[in-house]
Amino acid sequence: MVFQPIKTKKIYEEIVEQLKDMIARGELKPGEKLPAEREMAESLGVSRASVREALTALEALGILDVRPGDGTFVRQTSNSETFPPLALVLAVERNPGKQLMEVRRVLETESAALAAVRATEDNLKNIRESLEKMKQADSVSQAVEYDLGFHFAIAEATQNTILLRMMNTVADLMHHTFRTNRERLYAMPQNGIKIIEEHTAIYHSILERKPQEARQHMLEHINNIEAGIEVDLDIKNF
Repeated sequence: MVFQPIKTKKIYEEIVEQLKDMIARGELKPGEKLPAEREMAESLGVSRASVREALTALEALGILDVRPGDGTFVRQTSNSETFPPLALVLAVERNPGKQLMEVRRVLETESAALAAVRATEDNLKNIRESLEKMKQADSVSQAVEYDLGFHFAIAEATQNTILLRMMNTVADLMHHTFRTNRERLYAMPQNGIKIIEEHTAIYHSILERKPQEARQHMLEHINNIEAGIEVDLDIKNF
């Protein structure tokens, strides 16, 4: 039996672990700006050189985005290595939109059910605020943005960081692929009202801790959106 010598972690490695844990727990969210190096160094009780080394390591891993003169940000999922290969696959696949909706159906129905079990008070607040913003949106494009935020807030409420990253990537791809079609759906008054009603039903199921009901409402919503998009595509192609 051969033992390996125990090595003490370097300071920058401990900083890396802290930051990765904060991102995993959702304390630091995609797109969020980190404090300045000096502020972080003072808070951690370490040198700015150690902080800089940690940030450089996390940038190399694709976790942070260091922008000279602007600051350091948690990298958006769509900018990570996950997005380009998947986008390339969609570019050569036949009927990628249909496949994307199937993936969304699998991920989001279970996300809604998990959120109904695991959502914290802060999670519920974020979901509710996204819903209210959808209702009060000044434009169709703004409503679609808040719609995306609503689904992302539900993904956050699952407390599953891997699922959250997958959802973020799929949501980005859906947003780019179907944005125009979704805006057309929202632009029709009866559709806009129906979409709000569906989101409200999903939220109340999560709020009332009813996972099966949340799953079913989410499934109905995604099925209706898919049907609406297909009708829109048929009209457009005609």
